[in-house]
Amino acid sequence: MTRHRAVERADREAVLERQRALKMAKSAHAYVRGNTLKFYEWLDGLRRGTLPEGPPIWICGDCHLGNLGPLADADGEVAIQIRDLDQTVIGNPAHDLVRLGLSLASAARGSNLPGVVTARMLEEMVRGYRDGLGSRDGEGEPREPDAVRTIRHRALGRRWKHLARDRLDDEDLKIPRGRRFWALADDEHEALDALFHEDAVRELVLAIDGRHAEEARVRLLDAAYWMKGCSSLGFLRCAALLRIDERGERPRLALVDLKEAVPAAAPPAPKAKLPKGVKMPKDPAERVVAGARALSPHLGERMLPARILGKPVVVRELLPQDLKLDVDQFGSGEAVRAARYLAHVVGAAHGRQMSRTVRAEWRRAVASGTPAAEGAPSWLWSSVVELAGRHEVGYLEHCRSYADAEAA
Repeated sequence: MTRHRAVERADREAVLERQRALKMAKSAHAYVRGNTLKFYEWLDGLRRGTLPEGPPIWICGDCHLGNLGPLADADGEVAIQIRDLDQTVIGNPAHDLVRLGLSLASAARGSNLPGVVTARMLEEMVRGYRDGLGSRDGEGEPREPDAVRTIRHRALGRRWKHLARDRLDDEDLKIPRGRRFWALADDEHEALDALFHEDAVRELVLAIDGRHAEEARVRLLDAAYWMKGCSSLGFLRCAALLRIDERGERPRLALVDLKEAVPAAAPPAPKAKLPKGVKMPKDPAERVVAGARALSPHLGERMLPARILGKPVVVRELLPQDLKLDVDQFGSGEAVRAARYLAHVVGAAHGRQMSRTVRAEWRRAVASGTPAAEGAPSWLWSSVVELAGRHEVGYLEHCRSYADAEAA
C-alpha cells in the first residue's frame, strides 16, 4: 500500500469517527441506538439471576427500533422482521427484550410522552412477545401501528427504479460520490471485482430473481465506500453496482451491500448450556449469516459470508422493499400499539427456534415477577429504568465531549 493511499484511509477513518459522534449527539434515542457497548457493559455487571435465563437460541443482540422493518425475500414477499444482525449470538433471549424495552422507553421520552405511557408500553411489549412465541408465519399478529402500516405499504409499492433513484446516478449508472459514497482505494476495488467472480457470490446474486443460468454474466459496473449506519462506521462498508446479462433476457442491475463483520459485544451462552451438536461459528461473517437465517429468513436467504483483503464481510443484495422503521415521534396510543406489535415480531423470531415444551416454559419465565395488578415484570421494568438513567447521563456527557471537540 502506498503512503498516499494510507493517508487517504486514515482521513476516511477520522471523518467517520466525527460523523458517528455527530449522529449520536442528535438525540438521546440516537445515542441509545448507536451505543450497544454501554448496554453490554451494564449487562456484564449484573448479579446473576437478575434476568430470567431463557433457552440458548439465536438472538438479535442489538434489538432496537431501528433494527426492525420490512424485508423482502427472494420472491418479493414482504414481512416485518429483524433487519440488522451484526451482534447476533446464541444467547439469552431476555437480552433482546431488555434492549427493545430500552429503545421503546427512549423513543417515548423523545416524543415527550409521560412515564405512564412507558409503563403501558412495557406491559404490552411483554404481552406481544409472549403471544409471538407461539405464532407461525404472522398468525395472530396484533393490530399494526400506523408507523408500521405506512412503511409496509411503502415497501410493497417500491420497485428497482425507486432503489436506483435513492442510491444511484441514473444518467451514468454509477454510484454518486459525495456525502454518503466515497471512492475506494485501488486494492479495495480490485478485491471487490475478484469477489464477484467467485461462484458462490455469483449464485447468490442470480438467485434473487430465480435465475441460475450458468451462462449468465455478472459484471461489476461501479463500487464505492458507503458511509452508513452508526455502529458500522469506521469499518469496511461498500456498495457495489452489478450488471447481469443472460442470453435472451433483458440485462438487469443489482445493488449489493458488503459490510465488515466484527466480533460481537453481546455475550454468548456458555458452551456447556448449548444443545448437543449446536455450535456458534467463530468467523464473524459466518456468525451473522447463521443468526440471520434463524431469526430473519427473508434476510438470511439473501446473505453470504465472504472475505475482502483478509476481512470477514457479509454480502447481501439490496432489494427496493428493504426499509428502515425509523420513528421520530410517537403518539400515546401509537407507542403502546408499536410496543406490542414489534415485540410480537421478536417473539416469533425467537419462538420458531424452540420446541413447544421449551416455548411454554419460557413464556412462564418471561412473566415471572409480574405484579398481581398486571403491569410489566419487575425484572424488565427495573432493568429499563436503570438503563434509561445511565444512557441519559451518558448522552449528556457525549454531547459535552462533542461540543468541546468541535470548539477545539
